[in-house]
Amino acid sequence: MANHLFASAQALLAAQGTDLGCSDWLEITQQRIDLFAEATGDHQWIHVDPVRAAQGPFGRCIAHGYLTQSLVNLFLPQLMEVQNLQMGVNYGCDKIRFPAAVPVGSRIRGRGEVIAVEQIKSAIQATVRVTVEIEGSERPGCVVDTISRYTFNPA
Repeated sequence: MANHLFASAQALLAAQGTDLGCSDWLEITQQRIDLFAEATGDHQWIHVDPVRAAQGPFGRCIAHGYLTQSLVNLFLPQLMEVQNLQMGVNYGCDKIRFPAAVPVGSRIRGRGEVIAVEQIKSAIQATVRVTVEIEGSERPGCVVDTISRYTFNPA
């Protein structure tokens, strides 16, 4: 169940500045990294070669930055749910950064904040900043401003 429910366009419009809290922790496994490498064709050794990566700058394999970013789609439904929709779409992202590597075996979670909400024609556009925290690290693995557009069912 989501940390925050927004049942109407008015509720979502009033949500700017809302701290959405944190998602559940997720362990980053080598299998997940390998599957992402297969899906994207990015087989760089720092991601998929544990023997070579052990001698590299991170001491072990690390998740792809874009894998870390893609997991925001797993965290968002845990942070917020928009109800009474005709449709919701991912409109894009702004300000994507990867401040720290996410090592295999580490645990990450998403922390969310609604940073902007506005009416765009018949839709409500919400920008949610998701900070992907790495357990035990001062720096996050990813910070991204996600943009979604929602159209609501008529009242």
